[in-house]
Amino acid sequence: MYPFDYFQHQRACQRKQQERAARLATLPSPYLSQLSPQDRHVLDKPVEELVQDVRKGLFRPIDILRGYGKAAVAAHHRTNCLTEVMISEAEGWAEGVNVEGPLAGIPVSLKDTVIAGGFDASVGYSSLTGHPHEKDGPMVRILRDAGAIPYVKTAVPITLLSFESTNDVWGRCTNPHNTAYSPGGSTGGEAALIALGGSRIGIGSDVAGSVRVPAHFSGIYALRCSIGRWPKAGIATSMPGQEGVPSVYSPMARTLGDLTYFTRSIIGMKPWTYDYSVHPLDWREAEARAVMQSERLRIGVMRDDGVVPPSPACARALAAAADALSSAGHDVFDVSPPLPYEGLLLASRLLNADGCATFRSFFRAGETNDPGASALHLFSLLPAPLKYLWYLWTKYVRRDPLWAELLREFRALSAAEQWRLVARREAYRARWHAWWTGAELDFLLTVPNATPALPHDAMKSAVSSCGYTFLFNLLDYTAGVLPVLRVDRALDALPASFRLSALNGVARGAYEHYDATAMHGLPVGVQLVGQRLTEERVLAGMRRVEDGLEEFAGGKYGASQIE
Repeated sequence: MYPFDYFQHQRACQRKQQERAARLATLPSPYLSQLSPQDRHVLDKPVEELVQDVRKGLFRPIDILRGYGKAAVAAHHRTNCLTEVMISEAEGWAEGVNVEGPLAGIPVSLKDTVIAGGFDASVGYSSLTGHPHEKDGPMVRILRDAGAIPYVKTAVPITLLSFESTNDVWGRCTNPHNTAYSPGGSTGGEAALIALGGSRIGIGSDVAGSVRVPAHFSGIYALRCSIGRWPKAGIATSMPGQEGVPSVYSPMARTLGDLTYFTRSIIGMKPWTYDYSVHPLDWREAEARAVMQSERLRIGVMRDDGVVPPSPACARALAAAADALSSAGHDVFDVSPPLPYEGLLLASRLLNADGCATFRSFFRAGETNDPGASALHLFSLLPAPLKYLWYLWTKYVRRDPLWAELLREFRALSAAEQWRLVARREAYRARWHAWWTGAELDFLLTVPNATPALPHDAMKSAVSSCGYTFLFNLLDYTAGVLPVLRVDRALDALPASFRLSALNGVARGAYEHYDATAMHGLPVGVQLVGQRLTEERVLAGMRRVEDGLEEFAGGKYGASQIE
């Protein structure tokens, strides 16, 4: 009970960090040596080739695990990306893998929220530590039945509502390219680990961009699956019961080939036999083949959502991808979709319809909140008269109606109010469907975020700058992110005419952290979007984007070298 749970909080954090340190220090001896030439050979191989090598007896699963285990430990020492270290147990699991499974012998990393037997799924809350789950959740059972080896879990932000990955239990996870910056969130630990080669494929979740933004910030690949295409049973969350904008679990990978193979493999395992919420929808190779064989795809480019204009680095990446597709012969044209701002407004209110009460319910006294989530919570508690005065001042004195309307009704809603929002959501989805069909689009191309990776603690002001990903959660559209280029201090500097004060409140929160010189070398991605349940098409579309970049833009993005 408060205030005594403050001491419980401190003890729990200390215990978990000591437990992790002990697990790392007492790993079997093979994990304590440098990467060998054979390890590097393993780490450089695509997943599909490794599976074939295991079946042919060219590699043992234990050899693959040890290569990735070493790389994961190195990545952790650089970025603090690991939470639960399951490597010692995985040594035993590697002895009995299903060598006929589609992921035979492949280590798979997991977001901290995924339930694995014998380990916590703390979501970064100290109150959820010390409660190891008795058995694997359905997600992990599918992986093991497929022949995979879960071996580490990775960092998240407390609340899961942040593009950071920091909490008191595990500490701060940093960007693999620049430790002063965030790796993204809420699946930031996965992104950092994969970017540094400590994993080839992993699983994250996405409610407002939580696999796509980390992919963009850290320079990897991710797919936001539609609801019901990827399993989500057997997980922990900060907002149980939140279905206004449902979270989805989705794959992340170091290469596009691995992302496609991983997605196809999991869907091929018939996950609907493990998880009632998954649609019984087999992998449709014909859909992917149609995209790959099309000589002229119709691709609409959303260059600006009308809320936060893309920064120079992100606009340059988007232009490079659009120009490459155009040079490849596709029909590429600018579009203005239906009211992206309304989507941000609806999604924000639906996601936090409880006034932030649920994610706050897991906190202990003295536990550090994410700066962005804290700002949302504090504003939701503001008395209605003060909130209305703030609204009037922002709208009429500061002349910022967009920012004023976004926060005007940010509070706990009644059931009737939430139902009305759900009705508006469905009408909004119908409007988008009519627009997309009328435009005869194959895909929409846009940025994943207005800026590259943000510095630590920037979410206090940038928390609402999530519209480029959040929109497609609201619509439940399938969306993939792939890296395109890196920030260049000369090419991506703000123009001399730029004035921060001229921007609306959402855009100011993002742009106050944009500095092309400090960000030099950070990855920048693009986002390719399809309609609902089009995973096969979007993955193939991402391949067409990457092929275009390779042929017409001087090459595709090069992943970081494994040290």
